Amino acid sequence: MTETESQNLLKLTLASASIAWYTILWSIGLIGCISARKRYRLRPRSPLASAPADSVPGVSILRPLKGLDTNLYENLESTFIQEYSNYEIFFCVDDEDDQAVPVVRELMAKYPNVNAHIAFRAGLSVGVNPKVNNLMTAYRRAAHDILWVLDSNVQVDRGTLARAVDILSPPPSAPHTSSRRIGVVHHVPLAWVSNDALGSDVEEAFLNTNHAKMYIAINTVAIDSCVVGKSCLYRKSDLERVNGTLRPIPNAAHGGCQTGERGLETFGRFLAEDNMIAGALWHELGLRHDLSCDVAKNVVGDMSLMDYIARRVRWIRVRKRMVFAATMAEPLTESILAGSLAACGFYHLCHISPLLFLPVHFIAWILVDLDVYCSLAGHPIPPTKRWQFIRSWALRELVALPIWLVAIVGKEVEWRGRRYEVLRNGEVQRVEERQGGVPGWFGRRKTRYDSRQYYEPLSTQE
Repeated sequence: MTETESQNLLKLTLASASIAWYTILWSIGLIGCISARKRYRLRPRSPLASAPADSVPGVSILRPLKGLDTNLYENLESTFIQEYSNYEIFFCVDDEDDQAVPVVRELMAKYPNVNAHIAFRAGLSVGVNPKVNNLMTAYRRAAHDILWVLDSNVQVDRGTLARAVDILSPPPSAPHTSSRRIGVVHHVPLAWVSNDALGSDVEEAFLNTNHAKMYIAINTVAIDSCVVGKSCLYRKSDLERVNGTLRPIPNAAHGGCQTGERGLETFGRFLAEDNMIAGALWHELGLRHDLSCDVAKNVVGDMSLMDYIARRVRWIRVRKRMVFAATMAEPLTESILAGSLAACGFYHLCHISPLLFLPVHFIAWILVDLDVYCSLAGHPIPPTKRWQFIRSWALRELVALPIWLVAIVGKEVEWRGRRYEVLRNGEVQRVEERQGGVPGWFGRRKTRYDSRQYYEPLSTQE
């Protein structure tokens, strides 16, 4: 084979590979879009919403709190007004001086018939993850086996709990589509911007389009665990059998468990404990996950563009240590790089001009993303915000690759004012020395959040 023939073969192989990958990527995107339409555009009322307390499974709701998050009052109130008759709420804080405590006490006075408690950490520490440390007191006091762990910046609809329990603990008459029991019910995040800021708008565009599309698609295909822990239901009895090693338990179907320490405290060594808990239930016990038809309304406050970049850098660095191959392939899933590679492939094989292909590509891509947004939100983007949203979407696509490049070369992150080094499998250790250079600067930026600047009530009605 001559040198010219070798070069032509290489070009043909690369062009074919780029088109094949583009086809796969579009297939995944359309799975996410179609699944979002089917799952989220109709949210029926659960029979459990009006059932008496003695006929429904009990649920312990655990809400970790730290200071005054955006719309904290409305976020927490949404759990007090759940249409479900048998649940308790634990608000988990470090100590009595936490700024969230007066808000919680006001709500407890407003809803005296709700079984609500404040659980103080009181110095209890089981690892480096402050959220897990915060949850431990409530976790040990929980009266019910089903736990609903719900972040403080999340607001949910009234029927969310009932519909989630329907999935996690279905009635005996429900049809069984798999031999594997459901171990986790989770909710896709839906960003709500309470105060327009560039970073907040970009975060909204990311979470409500590309992130949601891929998240729903991966969970529809269900080839592996993929969970964001904004809002998750699982059983304490299941969690008490796993330890985060992700090694399958040989006799898991017959009540087997891991040796040594188990339960929530063993996940204190991870920064992304929610993802690791879901992964442990999937791999160690062989349980499935499922999405509810509800969303976790993630209220986003006054976030600058640099705050958004720092947040994305942090979680890419964590994911790099947990799912290395998927993180390395992430740039190839973005519209600009995937579209550019496909444009070269189509030009080489079909002589289609990139000047024709790329505009069609970007228009089709954003139309699918906007359809996903519509499915999750229950309405299209308001006309007054449409061009602002498209601008934020385009900016998100432009900065995705630079953010990835910055994140991929570092291993230190800052979260809630504390600095960590990310180790293998997502484990972390506290570090005191600050890393220099551009990667370290992005990792250690502090957010400018001030709840007094962006506090704005949002509706808790369905």
